[in-house]
Amino acid sequence: MGRPPTRPKKLKDGFYLEVFNKGSKTGIKLRRDTYKEMMDAVKEFKKTKVVVTLGESKNGKWVNERPKTKKK
Repeated sequence: MGRPPTRPKKLKDGFYLEVFNKGSKTGIKLRRDTYKEMMDAVKEFKKTKVVVTLGESKNGKWVNERPKTKKK
C-alpha cells in the first residue's frame, strides 16, 4: 500500500450538492451540469434524504459559495 494523497481533489465545473441519510454525519457530493438539473435532483432526493446545496464550481474554485448550514 502506498501513502494516501495529501493534495485535495480538483472539482469539475458544475453545480454541487451533498446528500445525507437522515441521522448520518457523512454524505456524498453530487455534481450536475446545470442549475436546473441540480434543483431537480434536490427535489427528488429531499423526499428521503437530507440535502445541502454547495454552490457552483468553475476552474476548481467556488463561484458562489453559500454559508454552511447545520443539518437537522
